[in-house]
Amino acid sequence: MDTKLNCSHVRLAYQFIEANKKLYSVEAMCRVLEVAPSGYYAWLKKPISERDQEDARLLRLIRASFDRSHGVYGAPRVFLDLRETGETCSKHRVERLMRENGLRAHGGFRIRRVVAGKPAVLIPNLLQRQFTVSQPDKAWVTDITYIRTWEGWLYLAVVIDLFSRKVVGWATRGSIQHELVLDAVLMATRRRHPRETLIHSDQGSQYGSDVWRRFCKSNHLEPSMSRKGNCWDNAVAESFFGSLKKELIKKHIYKNRALATEDISNYIETFYNRTRKNSHLSGVSPDDFEANFEQQGKGLH
Repeated sequence: MDTKLNCSHVRLAYQFIEANKKLYSVEAMCRVLEVAPSGYYAWLKKPISERDQEDARLLRLIRASFDRSHGVYGAPRVFLDLRETGETCSKHRVERLMRENGLRAHGGFRIRRVVAGKPAVLIPNLLQRQFTVSQPDKAWVTDITYIRTWEGWLYLAVVIDLFSRKVVGWATRGSIQHELVLDAVLMATRRRHPRETLIHSDQGSQYGSDVWRRFCKSNHLEPSMSRKGNCWDNAVAESFFGSLKKELIKKHIYKNRALATEDISNYIETFYNRTRKNSHLSGVSPDDFEANFEQQGKGLH
């Protein structure tokens, strides 16, 4: 066997030679690809092993899972996808096949580390980083981020249920006024009909406005605020925005706000909520996590 390349690369080199032998000489291609002609001719006479055939079959399934996630899934989530379809291969095998075939998930963003600031002046921090919740609609988090477009900044506000990590409300606008956060929380309340729900935000002026307080009071929401300048107090919302930017918006500038909003809608409603495997939820999507909870007889309300 050629010692400079591993088995997978040698096999790919032989396959390339076989596909192009009418265009170039076998000897020249073997020299460029650093494989021995004798190895190539031996490979022609030997049938593909059962393991190689199984690797090829698994690779097709791996590529399908990877493509469905738009290149977001790494080996752990692809492995869970295969397990759900009844495959019994090991995670190590999935990792090897992805590595050998250049299937790598997009690199991530880090949440910036900020030293804890002063306590909130407007509203106390009632959440206190209790990000694991045992019941739906007991605690929500909300935040705002921005997306660059050629038309100008697009601002996105989201509301996330800590129980299932589902985005239960969201809104986009070309300005960052209080209407943006009200649109997002209005969607959430219409979808979920909360009762005695804590809603946690940072100290942005939108969340400290009188109209925000009045809306929360009339919709059974109890406001909570992070300490000033401390993103870790709202880490779940920060993490969602990191995933959104890593998996959708990275190195992309939209032509206009409408196109950006359309992409964001598809990401949240079709991918993130419905199919994206969440490591906090033991590898299931927010929708599936809530469906499993309902099937256990506990219900959403």
